[in-house]
Amino acid sequence: MTEYENLPPDVQELVTKLFSFARNGDSTLLDYISHGISVDMRNEEGNTFLMIAAYAGHAELVSKLIAAGADPNGINDRGQTPLAGAVFKKEDAVVTALLEGGADPKLGTPNAIDTARLFQREDLLERFE
Repeated sequence: MTEYENLPPDVQELVTKLFSFARNGDSTLLDYISHGISVDMRNEEGNTFLMIAAYAGHAELVSKLIAAGADPNGINDRGQTPLAGAVFKKEDAVVTALLEGGADPKLGTPNAIDTARLFQREDLLERFE
């Protein structure tokens, strides 16, 4: 049983809604954050809103979440970072937003550098130096 299964149904519904905002690139999420929801809240897999938005290719929301205080180097339960996920998904605008926000390409397993090598992204390797 995860910690979310112990939450009341209405709270589970809210958490699901918040992560859907991140997945869909909906900046309504920022309204909830400005009213006290943790910008680095994690789901049952250890993914933050930033990780979900990055993986889904929402560069604008990624930038806004970082501006709101999200950790660009947050590592999920599988050792992945938002930057490595963006490289994997070939989301170049998200890569740029994360790098501008302070993401470290050396963090995570596999890290963004290793992921770029795997996909032969020499252009990204140059940016990660």
